[in-house]
Order: sequence, then C-alpha cells, then structure tokens
Amino acid sequence: MGKGLHHHHDTHASESSRHRLTRRSTWVSVAVNLVLVVGQVGAGLVAHSQSLVADGLHSLSDMVCDFIVLLAAHHSRNPADLAHPYGHGRYETAASLALGVILALTGGGIIYAAAMKLQNLGAAPPVGLLALWIALASLVAKEGLFRYMLRIGERLRSPMLVANAWHARSDAASSLVVAAGIGGSLAGFAFADSVAAVIVGFMIVRMGVVFAWEALQELIDAGLDLDQVDAIRQTIVDTPGVLGLHELRTRRMAQRALVDAHVQVDPRISVSEGHRIAESARSRVLKAHAAVLDVLVHIDPEDDLDPDEGARRMPARAALLAELDPLLAGLPKPRRVVLHYLRGRVEAEVFLDHDSLPPGTDLVAAQQIVSRRLAGHRYFDAVSLNGIVAPN
Repeated sequence: MGKGLHHHHDTHASESSRHRLTRRSTWVSVAVNLVLVVGQVGAGLVAHSQSLVADGLHSLSDMVCDFIVLLAAHHSRNPADLAHPYGHGRYETAASLALGVILALTGGGIIYAAAMKLQNLGAAPPVGLLALWIALASLVAKEGLFRYMLRIGERLRSPMLVANAWHARSDAASSLVVAAGIGGSLAGFAFADSVAAVIVGFMIVRMGVVFAWEALQELIDAGLDLDQVDAIRQTIVDTPGVLGLHELRTRRMAQRALVDAHVQVDPRISVSEGHRIAESARSRVLKAHAAVLDVLVHIDPEDDLDPDEGARRMPARAALLAELDPLLAGLPKPRRVVLHYLRGRVEAEVFLDHDSLPPGTDLVAAQQIVSRRLAGHRYFDAVSLNGIVAPN
C-alpha cells in the first residue's frame, strides 16, 4: 500500500515539474515573439518589405499558438474527474490541432498577398537596408528559440511542445528565405522580396498541415507504432499464467498511451487467480513501458475472436442448472456447481455431499448413469461428479 502511495506522489511531483517547464518555455517564446512582431512588422512597413511583414505575421501566429499552449497546459494538468475519466491529456492534442490550423491559414494569407503584389511590381517602392538587418536578427533569435524549446519538449515527451518548437524552426527557416529575398531586392531584383514571401507562406502551410494531421490521428484514436506495440505484446505474453494474447489495442493520449489487451489463461483456474494474472500483466507493462498511462486486461478462457462462438450463445447459469436437474435425478442436491463455457459448449463440475448419497450408491456408478443420460445433450459436453465431506 505504501509503495503505491509513493508511486502516486512521484507521479504528482513529475506532473508539477512538467507543468512548470511547459509554462516557463512558453513564456520565453511569447517574449521573443512579441519583440519580433514589433520589429519585423514595423521595419517591414518602413523599409517596404512584404516578406518581412509576412515574417512578422508568422511571429504573431506563433504568439497566438503560445497562448493556446499555455491554456492547454493549464487544463491538461488537471487530474481525472467524472467528466474526464482518462484525465485531460487531450487538451494538448486539441491545442496541437488548433496550432496547425492557425499555421495553415496564416500561410495561405501570406501567399495570397504576395501573389497580388507580384502582379503590380512596377508600383512597389524599393526595399530598404533596415529590412535586411532585422531579418538576420530574426533568424538568430528564432533558431535559438527552436533549440531551447525542442530540448524541453523532448525531455517531457510532449508532442505539443515539440510541435511549438518546430513552429519556431519554421519561422527561423522563413527568416532565412526572407533575408535572401530582401538581399535580392537590394541587389536590383524587384520581385525577390515577394517571391520570398510566397516561399515563406508555403513553408508555413506545410508545417500547419503536418501538425494538424498528427493531432487528428490521435483524436481518431490512432495506435502506437508497430515497434512499441510489439514490445508491449512481448511483455504481456511473458507474464506467468498468460497462455496467449489474441487482441491488443493501443491509442495515444497526448504524451502517453492507453492499452487494451485480451489474454488467454487456463480455462479451469478460479476467477481470483485469473484476476491476479491480469493485474500482474498490467503491472509489468506499466513498469516496462514509461509511455503507457494505463492497461485494461480482459481475461479469456479461450481464443474468442469469432463472434459466433463462445459463451454468448449459451444460456445463463439458472437455465443450465434447470437443464442439469434431470441429469442428476436420484442424487442429492449439489453443494456446488462449477460451469465451464468452452468451445461453444458447457462442462459442469458437480460437488455432492458424500453423506447424502443414497444407500448402496457410489460415486463411480452415479457418474456412469449421468454420463449415459448426457448423450446428445444440447448444451452439456461433460458432467463430472465429485464427492465432498460435509463439515461437522
């Protein structure tokens, strides 16, 4: 019990640390982007650089995404509750989806504006030298921000933070293109600045589509990759008492995963022993695979993948006991009956009180009589009699 409480405490502490790092790295990103937005848009307007203004809008979209990340981080750290029994991890996923959509829309707007300017190049004023220096400064700032945020995102295994870091890298790459475009314009190629803006737009759209697609995969419950699933499968199969694994499903939940497994055990063990094997398999997976949030283990006495077979077509216990009565005619009322639903049929273990058997009746003779009555029965494959001594 103490060990379980200790584990819960460690988890809580790590979640608190995770939230603190997420919030700190995101506020750093907000501060950098705020400076860049003012500098890029301001210098872009003064120096007549459309690509620099586009880069500024990209930085502004970064800021909007940062606030989405902060909101998601705040909600995703909340513990599970009645309305969210699996926790609030999907807030991170929803934030990644929103981030992707914002990127795609921003990129589309930049491409449209640049295309309009390319049709009227003659009327456009020349680009100023200030734009080049601001573009180079933006490039350095964005690359530094990318490296900082990616390191934290990978340490926390947070797709949302990694996505936000690559968002910063896409802006660094776009700043490089912008610098080249402005340099081309200053060298006398009037179209270079607008072409750079179009390229930036396409880069932004591509990154947005990638992030939105990955988030969508999680929201529609896409599973873990095959290597991870195979590793989890091996851990379960190696659990003592597990005879087979005929169904294994996984689905991602932000930086963690949920696992459902159908395992096969000896069909004649007790319910409590089957439960113990299930708990053992669950514990082993949680210890061996840090990315797994929880495991639901379903115990089966046989491979039940065929929906037309198995216990679902057999009557319930009360009906089967009524079917058993004529087979046991002349014998005392059973102390206990254990039913085994196997291969679409039923086997019964009947426990009789030795002292209640009729005079001159032994268990072997009674078993032969019951077996003869059983021939061709519509439900029962076998009925075995067992004598028990009644307690004093």
